[in-house]
Amino acid sequence: MHALPALRTGRPRSEFGHVSAVDELEIPFAVIEGVEEGPTLLVTAGVHGSEYCSIEAAVQLMQTKPEDIKGTLIVLPILNVEGFRRRNIYIMPQDGKNLNRMFPGRPDGTTSEKLAHWLVTDVFPKADAYIDCHGGDLDEGLAPFTIFPAGCEKSKALAAAFGIKVAVAAGGAGYTVDAAHKLGIPSILPEVSGNGLWGEATVPQMTDGIRRVMQHIGMLPGEATVTPLDVVTMWVPTAPVTGLWYPKKDLGEPVTEGELLGEIKTVFGDVLTSIHSEKSGFILYRLTSLSVNENEALLGVGTPA
Repeated sequence: MHALPALRTGRPRSEFGHVSAVDELEIPFAVIEGVEEGPTLLVTAGVHGSEYCSIEAAVQLMQTKPEDIKGTLIVLPILNVEGFRRRNIYIMPQDGKNLNRMFPGRPDGTTSEKLAHWLVTDVFPKADAYIDCHGGDLDEGLAPFTIFPAGCEKSKALAAAFGIKVAVAAGGAGYTVDAAHKLGIPSILPEVSGNGLWGEATVPQMTDGIRRVMQHIGMLPGEATVTPLDVVTMWVPTAPVTGLWYPKKDLGEPVTEGELLGEIKTVFGDVLTSIHSEKSGFILYRLTSLSVNENEALLGVGTPA
């Protein structure tokens, strides 16, 4: 099929299948319709195919029982299916592009641009709220945080319900949550785990957060616990050269403006470049790979907003 099935049929159901978002790509889906009418929540994962914690959390969420919810739950557990199969980092193998930089996409573009366009035109408008689950790719270590569109109080409230204390108020275009926000849909992007790892400590953190959001929007009974947020902005230096990356700071460590964050060296030990912080704050995530290529992200420095 080329479109998701109807969201409301008047009968509780769990419907599973694959949708041909673009001609060369079939994405698994679940549509779970509750007994009573209510909000529609969209949950996606696998934008980056090796962020396995987010994918497993979405897979588990697909087992939600219709009798337990109001409204409709849409789950797209692996958007970047080929990247998942190949264990690629960041990119969609079909065109070598990062899907989470392609929004709102183009109907006549490459695979990732077409997929972004399909999501923006055919999927996002169906939702009352949106969670795009991420989990730190194979070469990324991170401390948990939630991204929300800067200036959107409804999205900030979703982040508070999700339950991670650090929240990044993000600007800029090209991202899932920015595209949804521009359509008026409250949206968050939680990051849990890192280095592609998943397990009993991290997957429940993601699924529990999603359930608290479901409580917050009235899809599940009960009142969601609200976490007071430490709202930050994030500065991300990129590698000016290709080489070997030697970070000087670990996750959560404080940094001051001008402080040395790391060096990129040759295989012979010569320093090609030194990375100094433009901001004061703390390390949200960092590249854990020894290998680094020009223009790749090295660290994320969180600065109190």
